[in-house]
Amino acid sequence: MIRHDSNRIDPKRRATIDYKKKQFASPSYKQHDYSHRLNIYQLPPTAEIRLEEFEQWAIDRLRILAELEACTFRNKTPAETADHMRPLLDQWLRLDPNSSSAHGYTDSRLQTQRRKDHYSHFILRLAFSATEESRRRFARVEGALFRLRFQTENVRERQDFVASLTLDWEVVKVDEKRALAQDLLNATPALRKADIEDGSWFKVDFETVPELVEGRRVFVKAGKAYVPSKEQMSIVLAGFHDRMEKGLELTARALPRLDEDDRLSPILDHLSKTFATPDSSLADSDTTLPGAPFTAYSIDHVSQHFPLCMRNLHMTLRKNSHLKHYGRLQYTLFLKGLGLTMEDCLIFWRQSFKLITDDTFNKEYRYNTRHAYGDVGGDAIRRGRGYSPFSCQKILTEHPPGSGESHGCPYRHFSMENLTGLLQATGVHDRDVLRAVKDDVDKKRYHIACNRVFEWAHKAELQVVKGNGTWKATELDTIVHPNTYFKRSYLLKSGLTGDSEQGQDEQTERY
Repeated sequence: MIRHDSNRIDPKRRATIDYKKKQFASPSYKQHDYSHRLNIYQLPPTAEIRLEEFEQWAIDRLRILAELEACTFRNKTPAETADHMRPLLDQWLRLDPNSSSAHGYTDSRLQTQRRKDHYSHFILRLAFSATEESRRRFARVEGALFRLRFQTENVRERQDFVASLTLDWEVVKVDEKRALAQDLLNATPALRKADIEDGSWFKVDFETVPELVEGRRVFVKAGKAYVPSKEQMSIVLAGFHDRMEKGLELTARALPRLDEDDRLSPILDHLSKTFATPDSSLADSDTTLPGAPFTAYSIDHVSQHFPLCMRNLHMTLRKNSHLKHYGRLQYTLFLKGLGLTMEDCLIFWRQSFKLITDDTFNKEYRYNTRHAYGDVGGDAIRRGRGYSPFSCQKILTEHPPGSGESHGCPYRHFSMENLTGLLQATGVHDRDVLRAVKDDVDKKRYHIACNRVFEWAHKAELQVVKGNGTWKATELDTIVHPNTYFKRSYLLKSGLTGDSEQGQDEQTERY
């Protein structure tokens, strides 16, 4: 007779665990020492952080990823990308090497930087694991960030980091290296015979280094690629991408359980939408420009500096002497962001709506303008400030235009034929630019298309400020706000410096 073990779980029955033990079990945390500047994000963080840190760290990392992706779309060289990203990384996601510490190892400052980098990656991994397209895009841009950091890493610290990895490679032995010396020399470009004897070689499956095989930079035999130490980055990047893809798939399976947390779901949903175009709002100090007292009578003149969305609203207003509600709201807040006073804005709208009487204007339209400026309505906190000017992300994702409406983003909401006609009406006739804009729109890179038009229209001025160094790299990053577009255009065309633009995107728009 077989004695039944009461502690053994019957495989034919579902294992039942006391819900009290499951609910109140003590979580096990793994303390991360962050001994290296680089991270392949294999282990998720488990310690507690504040909800404000959860949101702000993710937003800061998203700024970096979006700007890095924009560099790729603009076909910047690796050197140009590194120069462009350096000040942005120092501002939003700084990571200093161990050598920057006075003690030569990770102190509290380095731990704080690397903790933010670690947590922000996994927060965004939660936000972008829902669909295959977002997972693929997130993995691609995270790989670009890792490559950038790997290339700029200190040689010694980079070797220590690689040595700490458990990658699937095999070091080529001396005897095998000597036997294949001539083949390695013939198959590997710019390689000397001394490099074969003195340098270290790694043997990996050829599928893991497709870029080296495609470029005919390695020797392949029996399904194995022989990679020299100078091409070690390709192996590390392949391992990084492999772990990233597997991690994103596991995160996607765990996402349904997050729906129960009402605190995190809105934040993650907002972050996933923001990946299309980073959200940004204007600081209060940037609502005016030096030497530019805008009035109701100067809007027509300065409209040449408007982005296409606001240019379309202005042209429609001048043509029809009317705009529907969301068009008026979008345009009013944009004018407010230029520094136009409420009194001048009311004068502007009254003169523009010339087909109606004063009584009709005062009854149907005056209150909306005052409400946008915070003069009436709203709670006590918002009164006096009103609504913030709409960012590109808000225009792209909220209130799509319907029949007879003119608001929204032309790059997203117009047909290609109508978009081309509008661009040509505003002076964009270059065929290469129009072709590139069409390609951006087809790939849903709407803010890149807008930035492309801006760079074409201000090509000469941008060359001047880049050549003499009067504008910093942070003042020439990707435009993600209509008022930033106007301010940058106005300053460039007026020959002013970009110092007054600094801090333009200091505050991220809350929802």
